[in-house]
Amino acid sequence: MQINVAQQLRSAIGTVKEHDVDVVMDVTGDGNTSWLQGKVSLTRTDRGILFNGVLKTDVELACSRCLSPFPCPLTLKIAEEYFPTVDVVSGVPLPLPDEFGCFTIDENHELDLTDAVHQYALLAIPMKPLCRQDCAGLCPVCGQNLNLGECNCLPPEADPRWAKLKQIGFSQ
Repeated sequence: MQINVAQQLRSAIGTVKEHDVDVVMDVTGDGNTSWLQGKVSLTRTDRGILFNGVLKTDVELACSRCLSPFPCPLTLKIAEEYFPTVDVVSGVPLPLPDEFGCFTIDENHELDLTDAVHQYALLAIPMKPLCRQDCAGLCPVCGQNLNLGECNCLPPEADPRWAKLKQIGFSQ
C-alpha cells in the first residue's frame, strides 16, 4: 500500500493529513491476502513524515494444539517515521539518518506501508495461537483432533519415575 506524500513534504511542520485504509494485501508476507482496514494520520515532521495508525485485519493461522486453521483477528498499532530519500523541491538525494532499518519515502515521494505492516503483523501474531481457549488438541497416540470427539486409544501409561509422588498424594 502506497501513499503519495509530495504535497505534505512541501507543507509546514506539524501539518496532519488523515487517510482511511481499506485494502486487500498480503499482511504477513506468506502469500495469503486479507482485508486491512483502519484510520491513519500522517504528520509532517522536521525530518520526514510520522505515520500513526490503527489497522485491523484477520489472518489465517494454524492452532498450536490441534493444527486446525482458524481466522485470527489482529490489531496493528503502527507509529513510524518515514524519511525522504530525495528533496521534494530540488530532486537532490538526501542523506538518511543513522538509524538501522529506518523506513524511507522513495524518489517518487511514495510512502510504502508494506514493510511496516508486515513487521507489526508478525509482532501481533500470538506465539502459541489457539483456535479457542479450551482447545483439546490432538491424541498423542493416534493423532485424532479431540475437539471433534474422543478417540478409542487407551491413555498412555504413567512414567514410573512419578510413582513416589503419586503415593504421597500428587497426581500427574
